[in-house]
Amino acid sequence: MGSGKSLVYSLFLELGAFGIDCDVLSREAVRPCTRAWWLLIEHFGKDILRRDLELDRKRLREIIVADSAKRRYLEAIIHPEVMAMCRARIEAIKKIEPEAPLIVVDIPLLIEAGFMDKFDAVILVYVSEAEQLKRVMEREGVDEHEARKLIALQMPLNEKLKFADVVINNEGTIEETSRQVRLAFHDLLRSTAQNKTKVWLRPRNKQVDAVQKD
Repeated sequence: MGSGKSLVYSLFLELGAFGIDCDVLSREAVRPCTRAWWLLIEHFGKDILRRDLELDRKRLREIIVADSAKRRYLEAIIHPEVMAMCRARIEAIKKIEPEAPLIVVDIPLLIEAGFMDKFDAVILVYVSEAEQLKRVMEREGVDEHEARKLIALQMPLNEKLKFADVVINNEGTIEETSRQVRLAFHDLLRSTAQNKTKVWLRPRNKQVDAVQKD
């Protein structure tokens, strides 16, 4: 949250990677009358619905921020649905475009959900705690207290570093971030030259141009 994953994701796609956005899939998973939608209604009640039967995401977020047990229930319902949809899209890409250079999957809670081993490599988009706080306050229109509560729903970025194969530092300019993405993209292409799956082949013990900033 607030690190700039969407920017980095779009930059990879511009370079020729295929992409799967799990934020989009999570919305598809809870469309009105789907299995996950009904389970959420049964658990949280009809008050989380808008008049068009779509989920009131603001109301639902307020609930899970205040109650960690309800957040875990929500994740237990949505995560399996999203991963099934993600696997289906990966297979579709491989069938439609067997020579796809890379498939990039944008998953906000990849590490928290324990899904790292389902992919060939983990790329972390990193910013400092202060920068993350500033961005969340601006994006969500909340004060520092509320922003910290939202950030606390995820593992701190500093802790995620140990799980990353590649780190993209997104505190600088777009040009600086683009340069790191290009390096990572071409490094991964070289690593996958002999691999037909090409879904984030893991560059063992290697980190692409992290260049952490103070």
